[in-house]
Amino acid sequence: MKKKAMIALATALTLTAGTGITSVQAAESVPASHVTYTSNGQTVTPASPAVEIDSRLYMPLRALSEVTGKYVDWDEFRGSVALTDKPELTGKYKLNAADLAEGIKMGIGSSLTHVPGDPDNVFYSTADRGPNGQVEVGGKTRRTFPLASYTPSLYKIQIDKDEIKILEQIPLKVNGKNPTTGNAHITGLPNSKGRDEAPFDAKGEKGLAYDPYGLDIEGLAYNAKDDTFWISDEYGPSIVHVKRDGTIIERIVPKGWAAQVSTPLVPAREVLPSVYNKLRQNRGAEGVGITPDGKYMFMSMQSPLRNPDKSTDNSRQLRIIKFDLATLQPVAEYVYVTEDAKQFTGLDQADIVISDVVAINENTLLIDERDKNAGDKAQLKRIYAVDLTTATNILGKYDDEKSGKTLEQMSLADLKSNSILPLAKRTVLDAVEFKYPYEKIEGVSLVDGNKLVIVNDNDFGVDSSSSDNGTELWTFKLPYSIQ
Repeated sequence: MKKKAMIALATALTLTAGTGITSVQAAESVPASHVTYTSNGQTVTPASPAVEIDSRLYMPLRALSEVTGKYVDWDEFRGSVALTDKPELTGKYKLNAADLAEGIKMGIGSSLTHVPGDPDNVFYSTADRGPNGQVEVGGKTRRTFPLASYTPSLYKIQIDKDEIKILEQIPLKVNGKNPTTGNAHITGLPNSKGRDEAPFDAKGEKGLAYDPYGLDIEGLAYNAKDDTFWISDEYGPSIVHVKRDGTIIERIVPKGWAAQVSTPLVPAREVLPSVYNKLRQNRGAEGVGITPDGKYMFMSMQSPLRNPDKSTDNSRQLRIIKFDLATLQPVAEYVYVTEDAKQFTGLDQADIVISDVVAINENTLLIDERDKNAGDKAQLKRIYAVDLTTATNILGKYDDEKSGKTLEQMSLADLKSNSILPLAKRTVLDAVEFKYPYEKIEGVSLVDGNKLVIVNDNDFGVDSSSSDNGTELWTFKLPYSIQ
């Protein structure tokens, strides 16, 4: 690591949480290789020991994290180091529910939110578009929906005595008759031919009807100002406004979307920039968060836009957009830079995604960033606290190649040369350190500023890489408060 990204340490330094780090001249009688370390009185051995440079001892930031018991994050754009105390795992809760069909488990966990005023152990969650998979037919991969009539729903859940209990299921519906279902309920089927994947039955032989009102739910947020929910949807990509009884009010979509999909029962407000039409299929609007005061809403994309095309699938730049909820108009857009896949083993950059967002306030978000692996193969399962205060608002810029590279085509050097500051990140939870067994942390919530809650999406057990294919919620206590 470069010298500017190293911290000077004293010889035989005792490191204690909350104390400063002292830089002193190294004693000539103690070589760097013989320096010893303790943390809270316990001997620790860093993976990378200190080195002597100009008669002073220096330690790489990652090794410093090991000996201090803190997360250490380096921000090369701001030249800053963030040290954060690690949380304590306080509980694990499993969903015990009947299977939906043979080989198809019940599942929730594609989102998670806590409603103010509810008990600390009560949350709302969703599953995604329903059970789906892929099969090869005639040399082509087809998307299958074995339960095509599945209705995406909101679930009110309670955690108690190591179990997740479903208190209430609220099916999503339109105010009228959905021609696809013949009733008010929606499905999780794709919206339109050409734009979305073609849906097939379980064997991939029979084509299914498209549902213009269908949703692939990925995120959930609550607005206390009007007692409604907002859902992020991968198909649009869109954000969907929903009453507490599950009735869909309206849908925020990219400009040009409504010309491809007719939804007379649900107003489609074309306020997302048209560049969002360039989403990669199944990598759309993954997270949504609303500030506690109900003024602003944030939407995060799971992966880079294919902007201008799929050559940008390995871009590290993801978009997070901010809306004024009073006008439903976007007011800012920020760059979120994912971790560099090169620091991991056998991981492609396109396999690193955002899976949820929580709005703590107008300037602070929690972001769920993860890889596609599970169990011992997992390397990246982190929750970051993200600061927007100094980040550059790029709304309306870098969307096409008319004036240079698109955002997704840029390198980190390009960001710097264009004076673009991405969001500042610091680690709040590294779930890999806690041996988190599942691939998809997709629901994140924060209660009372210091109770962090995560839940996995088990994809109904279809093609799951986890051993039990179940839904599990974990709780953590932070040794500080995020407000």
